[in-house]
Parts: sequence; C-alpha cells; structure tokens
Amino acid sequence: MSDDSEIAAFIRANLPVTPVPGVPELRMHKAGPASGVGRLGNAAPYWAYWWAGGLALARYVLDHPAWVAGRRVIDLGAGSGLVGIAAARAGAARVVASEIDTHARIAIACNAALNAVPIADILGDMTNGPGPDADLLLVGDVFYAPEVAARVTLFLDRCVASGLQVLVGDPWRAPLPVERLTLLARDAVAETGTAKPAGVFAYRTG
Repeated sequence: MSDDSEIAAFIRANLPVTPVPGVPELRMHKAGPASGVGRLGNAAPYWAYWWAGGLALARYVLDHPAWVAGRRVIDLGAGSGLVGIAAARAGAARVVASEIDTHARIAIACNAALNAVPIADILGDMTNGPGPDADLLLVGDVFYAPEVAARVTLFLDRCVASGLQVLVGDPWRAPLPVERLTLLARDAVAETGTAKPAGVFAYRTG
C-alpha cells in the first residue's frame, strides 16, 4: 500500500479501537492478532502497539495538565500519537508530532481524529536539527538502542540549551541517560497485559 488514504482506511478497518490501558480517557487504533499490519510493508509497526514510556508519560500529562496547558508542545518519536493526543486533551495550545515512520504518521492523524483533538502538524525526524520553536518536548520510548539514544541525547541537549523543557517517559531501558534525568513519577503500566514499572523524568543537560 502506498496511497495515504488507502493506508488510513486499512488502519481504521483492521486495527480495532481500544481504550488505552491506564489512560481510559483516550482510545486508539491498536493491532490485534488478526490485524495483518505486516501487509503495510517491511518496517516493524511499533506504532501499532502500546509502549511503557508512552503510557506513563500520557498518564502523567493528563494528571498534571499545568505542564502543557497553553503551551506549544512537540511529541518526539510519537508512534501512535498517544502522548501528543494526551497533551492536546490536557489543554496544549499547539501540538506537533515528530515520527520517522510513514505509516505511523498516518496513524497519528487517524488517532487524533478518533479522539477529536487537533494535531497542528505531523513531521518526520527532527533530531538532526536545532532545538525547535516550542515550549515543551515530550519524549516517550526513544532510548531503545544505543545509537538512537546517543543521537537523541545530543538533540535534547540542544533543546534544553535553547530553553525548551523536556519530559521523558521510559521503563529504565539500558541506554536511558539516567545521569541527565530527574525522576518525577513512577508508574506501573500494562504494556503487554502484564504491569511493568515505567518512569517519567525531567531532562537536563549533563
């Protein structure tokens, strides 16, 4: 499938609308055993499943709306759009999603429409650029591999240096730069049906 409207129709038809575990205010299209997401291409469809850091960060944003209310927010590595959608629901003035996967970008638009919240723009990778024009960066589940973590860490350092605040959600994966983080909240989230610990952190330069 290559046409955006065809991919969006596939997502709506084959990925059932499911309440988000621990974040029941929101519903998302999620892959199930019969969804056939492999038909969309060779890339692993990470966006079609729950991830612990995103679940914890979305819950934190909804429970602490002062972080996002009236602010310009970027959801980095947005996946399904869960964290950005939570920020929009919590009162963000403007939400932009950044995601490298083409299918994920289409899924973000579908999920935002499903939850009746605006996502102002859906962009590709921005980690090679300067700190963007925003107030807050929300970063869920991006520290999953050493090389990715290294690139993202450099980008987040530039963001903080330019005046952005950064919140990170992650289940303490090995590449997580813990020396740059201050723990704000600890949560138990059901990423795959079994609860596992995940943290929400404020990011600071090293």
